[in-house]
Amino acid sequence: MKKSNIGGQGVLEGVMMRAPEVCGLAVRKAKGEIVYEKENVKSATKKNKFYGLPVVRGVVSFVDMMGYGVKTLTKSAKLYDDTTEDYKPSKFETFVAKKTGKDIMDVAMVFAVILAIGLAVGIFFILPSVLTNIVRPYIASSIVMNLIEGGIRLIIFFLYVTLITLLKDIKRVFMYHGAEHKTINCYEHEEDLTVENIQKHKTLHPRCGTSYLLLVMVISILLFSLLGWSPAWYARIGLRLLMLPVVAGVAYEFLKFAARGESLFFRVIRWPGMMLQKLTTAEPDDSMVEVAIVAFTAAMDEMSKEELDALAKSFYRPATKKAAEQDKAGMEEAEETGANKDE
Repeated sequence: MKKSNIGGQGVLEGVMMRAPEVCGLAVRKAKGEIVYEKENVKSATKKNKFYGLPVVRGVVSFVDMMGYGVKTLTKSAKLYDDTTEDYKPSKFETFVAKKTGKDIMDVAMVFAVILAIGLAVGIFFILPSVLTNIVRPYIASSIVMNLIEGGIRLIIFFLYVTLITLLKDIKRVFMYHGAEHKTINCYEHEEDLTVENIQKHKTLHPRCGTSYLLLVMVISILLFSLLGWSPAWYARIGLRLLMLPVVAGVAYEFLKFAARGESLFFRVIRWPGMMLQKLTTAEPDDSMVEVAIVAFTAAMDEMSKEELDALAKSFYRPATKKAAEQDKAGMEEAEETGANKDE
């Protein structure tokens, strides 16, 4: 089995695949056709030597992943329904764009990432610390306090993941997430990327972002236990926020290490993350796998535009019988119009 450094994510009715130099995004529109986009990308860790250092690259990759993830979700929504109105930036975003000379959408993405990170820090780090401090008068050991805080953090995280799986749209995103993993697994097992071959593989993958998030939670418990338990909430929370980049960096290195081999040792240390993926991935149907194939092929950048167009067209699936009849009628009308022009 060969290794690859291709990753991706499930998005609104589609899949994003990211190779080292090219990103492919494919979405199945409401009428049944698959549309795709290709974009040249460069890892933020390659921009200078410092960003590529161990642990540091984990922090840089995390921020880059957040930013690109938000951007991809926005793109997928527009590809799925190109009749939706464009995003209207706020006055503040417009002001910042003018002052910095940056594109206004890039500024909007930065604010979206900051908001997402802020909410995540508040829910998964600040809230557990506040809740744990309630029992501080009854517990003398700072180690026990940190373990309780870590336990609360894990409970909130599991509840969050479990609750969002109840949302219909999120369920479909998780199915596309499964299609992404299956496609990468098929490629790494050196099999042809056909729907039949891909569907034989698992929806779990050792380099998944879900495993990374669990590692962040677990490693934060270990590292935060070294900080003691300050009675001053601002000092306690401040120290944790300062340690977050270290937590993110160490978790990234551990994830890469755990994905190295298939021996019993490596399978054991990545088992918890793989089990958590059972919540964030689901078995996709064949139409979703077809979308993943287009996204993956686009990211590999080995086909011409004409070949990719033909591949996407070959996976066309009318959403309903009525839609198929309308499409057929439209094609016949177009052919008739063309014939009349020739005459």
